Amino acid sequence: MKSLILTAPRTLAFEEVPHPPLGAHEVRVRTLFSGISAGTELTQFRGTNPFMDRRFDEVTRMFVAGDAPSWPYPVRTLGYEEVGEVVEVGARVEDVPLGNHIYGTWNHRSHAVIPADYARDRAMPPGADPRIGIFSHIGAVALNGVHDAGIRLGDTVAVFGLGVPGQIVAQAARASGATVIVVDPDRTRREVALALGAHAALEPAAAATIKAMTGGKGADVCIEVSGSAPALTDAIRAVAYASRVVAMGFYQGEIAGLRLGDEFHHNRVELISSQISGVAPAASHRWSKPRLWRTAVELQHQGVLNLLPLITHVAPFEDAPVLFAQLDRGEPGMLQAMLEFGL
Repeated sequence: MKSLILTAPRTLAFEEVPHPPLGAHEVRVRTLFSGISAGTELTQFRGTNPFMDRRFDEVTRMFVAGDAPSWPYPVRTLGYEEVGEVVEVGARVEDVPLGNHIYGTWNHRSHAVIPADYARDRAMPPGADPRIGIFSHIGAVALNGVHDAGIRLGDTVAVFGLGVPGQIVAQAARASGATVIVVDPDRTRREVALALGAHAALEPAAAATIKAMTGGKGADVCIEVSGSAPALTDAIRAVAYASRVVAMGFYQGEIAGLRLGDEFHHNRVELISSQISGVAPAASHRWSKPRLWRTAVELQHQGVLNLLPLITHVAPFEDAPVLFAQLDRGEPGMLQAMLEFGL
């Protein structure tokens, strides 16, 4: 068994890990595919994630400086978008067949030992392309953002940022009955979004255009998915009076240029954060993270979401450092990067 670890900023290594015997209620999974996140995971790779230089206090839910960080080096938690095949089951596992494909989080590693209940709850739909499983987590992030947006049938929704989560948000917003305007500086990404169902695509600094397209009112909802301060500013300017901006982006460090005394203050804009550690509060009695994960997979299998075209770069597991470097430098045309594991 091999696992990918991060030993220092931008420094990856492969680590041999034990091949333990199975417990009675465990299964062994051979990894088939693993997606690389260009958000959280890339902040780990670069060393900019706040968990890497501060401790997150679970009680107060605050970052504490001066203590040992929550994620010290070496980081062994890279990867949270895996798909695998069940290759061995424990003595008391009767309802997880050998050969079953499952999705989940067990990091970039060749094999994993997981509880049978975990495998049972994350079985891929029969006949599904196993690759759709790499979108279980990032798809859940996107669906959670759409839930937080509170989209109504017939709304105009503007999505700022067309990386993988933004592309999924745009598709999910359209499936929710919205007219979807997407904004991104990259022409290729705009073209991908249009091909996958967005109604209009604009370059950044789009607020005036969005106001003109909506009769001067602005978008009913704006969803910012890039983590870019100019994009968040543009979203605040583009949204209608007393309407909602959902900030899904992972903003790094301090944000310069965010003018909260302008449209935000005078237009009574509602700004909320959407993050997968919690679900939309109004729906928390019905929705959970496991339900979001499964829904992200099932909507693809049903054809409601079309996410496989977002996979643009594929490499064997042993070439993972090359793929991370491509993501890090922002290679043109790159969306979802995926690792393949041999037999």
